Amino acid sequence: MDAAQLTAIRACEPERIGRSWQKRARRPLSGHDGRLLIVAADHPARGALGVRGDDGAMGDRTALLDRLATALSRPGVDGVLGTPDLLDDLLLMGALEDRVAIGSMNRGGLQGAAFELDDRFTAYTPQAIAAQGLEGGKTLTRICLDDSGTVATLEATAAAVTSLAEHSLMAMIEPFLTVREEGRVRNLLDPDSVIRSIHIASALGASSAYTWLKLPVVDELERVLDATTLPTLLLGGDPQGDPHDTYAAWARAMTLPAVRGLVVGRTLLYPPGGDVAAAVDIAADIVHGSGR
Repeated sequence: MDAAQLTAIRACEPERIGRSWQKRARRPLSGHDGRLLIVAADHPARGALGVRGDDGAMGDRTALLDRLATALSRPGVDGVLGTPDLLDDLLLMGALEDRVAIGSMNRGGLQGAAFELDDRFTAYTPQAIAAQGLEGGKTLTRICLDDSGTVATLEATAAAVTSLAEHSLMAMIEPFLTVREEGRVRNLLDPDSVIRSIHIASALGASSAYTWLKLPVVDELERVLDATTLPTLLLGGDPQGDPHDTYAAWARAMTLPAVRGLVVGRTLLYPPGGDVAAAVDIAADIVHGSGR
């Protein structure tokens, strides 16, 4: 299905999207090996379109959808993380059948904005996630001790975790200790800062039964992961780095018992050379195959 067909459906048959969610073939959250490889595509909703120096790389929606469809078609890819606009398109394209769909919830902290740390919930709600039959929801939870607005983000995240747990759905929390320097937001990626963010995020909500963490690959990862018993998915890493170094770091991380897989976006969707299928196949092997 091409972009013109998607637009025609949205204009003339918008109710088809709701029907398609209800008819979608679903699968268990974790596969036979308990691992997950999730492709992330929620960056554009925060205005973050750049990859490797190309500030508008993700701006072409048709190209992005083609890359996502390629990734989701590969063996070993379990699903996708995205906002409603993207997931609705992928649904109409038939790309979400028998795939895990995770809804990204708070996208209000736009990249570079004066209010970037005000991570309001502007996309999926837990209620919509449950009603449409998604497998879970994800929150970006940046904790800035110098920004009084952080407490509102924590409160909203806790409410989302509680509501998702009431529906027996995954709540994926991506926590960072964050600072603002010269007008720019920077996540602290030293081991002790990540450990501190883990402890803060793990306690959010009235139940932790369905809480998962999404964490960066950092130094002393084994010590970092000793901070939690929650199942953990690791971020894909810097898309500007050497892919071979990135793959090696993923493979090392997969040996740790707390690690249940990867959530990777631009690194797989916009690899050097442009071969999405090849990059995805390497990641799938690391998560589900001989990389263990």
